[in-house]
Amino acid sequence: MNTTTATGYGLAELDKETRIGGTGIEVQRDIPQIDMSDFFNRRAEIADALWDAATGIGFFQLTNHAISQKLIDEAFDLSEAFFDLPADVKAKYPLAPGTNAGWEFKEQVRPSTGTADNKESYQITLPRMSRLWPTGEELAGFKATMLEFERANWALGMKVLSCFADKLGFQTDFFTQAHDPLRAEYQSTLRLIHYLGMENAKPEDFKFWRAGAHTDFDCLTLLHQRPGQGGLQLCPGKDSNGRAIAWTDVPPLPGVITCNIGDMLMRWSDDKLLSNLHRVRMPKPEEYLGPRYSMAFFCQANTDAMLEGPEGKYDPMTAHDYIQMRLGANFSKK
Repeated sequence: MNTTTATGYGLAELDKETRIGGTGIEVQRDIPQIDMSDFFNRRAEIADALWDAATGIGFFQLTNHAISQKLIDEAFDLSEAFFDLPADVKAKYPLAPGTNAGWEFKEQVRPSTGTADNKESYQITLPRMSRLWPTGEELAGFKATMLEFERANWALGMKVLSCFADKLGFQTDFFTQAHDPLRAEYQSTLRLIHYLGMENAKPEDFKFWRAGAHTDFDCLTLLHQRPGQGGLQLCPGKDSNGRAIAWTDVPPLPGVITCNIGDMLMRWSDDKLLSNLHRVRMPKPEEYLGPRYSMAFFCQANTDAMLEGPEGKYDPMTAHDYIQMRLGANFSKK
C-alpha cells in the first residue's frame, strides 16, 4: 500500500505541492456546470454529471443549488465588515495552531511557494468556536448569519457527496454520517477570506501570489466568489516532473458555486476522484486592483472518521490525523 513518501513533508500530497510554484502558462478550458435543481428526482442524472467532472477535470460548478442569493450577499457583506474591524479587535479571536478556528493575518504558507499568502482569513469550525465569535456590539448579526450560511453549505455538500458515495459503492448517507455536525468530532470549516488590495502595491509585490498553488486537504470544497473579483485559476495536469504548467482562469459568476475535490476524498476514493491544483493569482494591470473577498466551505470528515477506500489502496488513517498533518504544513508558527 502507498501511504507516504520518504522525504519532504511525508505525505505524497504535500511533496507534490513543493514542486508547483512556477508561473506556467494560461489556457482556456471548459469548466462543467451542473444543474442541481429538482435534486431528488434527477439524482441519477446529477450523479453521472458529478462523477464525470470529478474524475475528469476535477473541478465543476453548481447552478440552481438552493442557497439563496440573499443569504450569500448577506454573508459577503458581514465578512467584509468583519475584516474591516480594527486589528486589535480581530486579534481577540486568534487562530490557534491545529484548530482551524479563528482569525489569521498572512500566516498561511504554501509548500509550493514558501511564502505567506497575501490575505487574512477567519475560520468557523463549530465545535471549536468558544470565545471566537465577535460580540454583537462589535458586529451585529454576524453569528446568526454565519451559522445559517454554514449549515446551508453543509447540506449542499452532503448532496454532492451522497452522489459520490453511490458511485463508490458506499451507502448513500456514508459521507453524511462521516460529516455529522451534531457530534463534537465535527471539523468541517467555513472560511471567510480577504485578499489584500493591490491599489498602491509596488511592482515587485506582484511577483507573489494572493494564494500559492495548492490542493485542498478536505473532501469537497464549495467556493463562493464575488462577481468582478477574479483571480482563481485551476490546473488539472502536470508535466513529467510533477510541475504545474497550464492554468485556467475561473471567472466569478453570479449564482454559481465553484467546487473541487480535496485530497481527503481522493485518498478515500482510491484516487478515482481527482484533487487538482488551484491558486489565486495577482490581478493584471488592466484588471480590478481592489480587495478580493471569497468564502469557502470545506467538507472535512469528523475527526474519528476512518479514511479507507473501497479497494484498500492506502493504509487506513483517521481524518483527525490527516487534517493535522496538512494544517501543520500550511500554517507558519509565529
